[in-house]
Amino acid sequence: MYIRTPRLEIFPDRIATNARSVISLCHDHGAQVAAVTKVTAAHPAVVHALEQGGADMIADSRIANLQAMANTGLDLPLMLLRIPAPSRATDVVRCANLTLNSSLQTIRLLSEAAQFIGVRHQVIVMVDVGDLREGVWPDKAIGLVQEAATLPSIDIIGMGCNLACYGGVIPSTKNMRALIEIRNACREASGLELNTLSGGNSANLPLLLSGAMPKEINHFRIGEAIVLGRNVIDRSPWPGTRQDTFKLVAEVVEVERKPSVPIGETGQDAFGGTPTFVDRGVRMRAICNLGRQDVVVDGIEPLDPGIILLGGSSDHLILDVEDAHEKVKLGDEISFYPGYGALLALSTSPYVQKIVVKG
Repeated sequence: MYIRTPRLEIFPDRIATNARSVISLCHDHGAQVAAVTKVTAAHPAVVHALEQGGADMIADSRIANLQAMANTGLDLPLMLLRIPAPSRATDVVRCANLTLNSSLQTIRLLSEAAQFIGVRHQVIVMVDVGDLREGVWPDKAIGLVQEAATLPSIDIIGMGCNLACYGGVIPSTKNMRALIEIRNACREASGLELNTLSGGNSANLPLLLSGAMPKEINHFRIGEAIVLGRNVIDRSPWPGTRQDTFKLVAEVVEVERKPSVPIGETGQDAFGGTPTFVDRGVRMRAICNLGRQDVVVDGIEPLDPGIILLGGSSDHLILDVEDAHEKVKLGDEISFYPGYGALLALSTSPYVQKIVVKG
């Protein structure tokens, strides 16, 4: 069978191996894991691999992805990662068992929608402990939880936080203790158990591995450490995981010997940037059928270390192949490992074919 390019090759058996390794670490701590599928647009093969790997629930930031998973008959609970939009409250409670929330107004709308549909909806109240992304400010947490506790068809099951995303704040014993203290104050004020403490994402794993994670933190939302096998603090390989879980394959559509530096007066590129160039002399250059509409160009790494990624336009990827391990010809396929941002773009691009590779 002819397999077209560009394509993203997915290796679910390797992802399942990573999942077992990472999730067992969390389970040994007594914590549940919401395995995050958003970076792969909830591809069914990836979802199945995470299920096989021991995930306690599946989490995604897109309602459409949750709806698709719900329609497959997946047995695991589904969590919406992104703060629900008020206008989508009914859609949210239809497809998600659990949401992360920081707005009392939104929780009220979820309550109304849950009553209308006839379901109970679980909520984790998010608190901002320093990263400055989502979360109610700590001094407002008690009031929010007290009010939310009175809403029908809503179960406030715990509290959570997010770190190392917007502000890049690294999880620490200090900010985890802050979450615990806020939970304890809300528990006393509201009378709710608030047993779930969702400490954060893959960035929490180094603290967990070190043994310094407080035992009260019993829930994590893990994506990149599983699907790409990376420590998200510095992108180094995570112990016990593989990094060859995805491969991008593009096809060479032009091979020409050209100068390294453009000839003539230069201005901005098509995206409003001002490119810079390294003069390596006249070199063999290749163009592949992939561009910035499909991928974060500087987020992919050629498998052949002799190939230099120069950049890309909307539809073309520009490579220096002078020192490639094998001579590059028109029609050849060139493979790359994608990073997180690149994988996210590739997964959502309708122009990139997704292929499942067993083994």
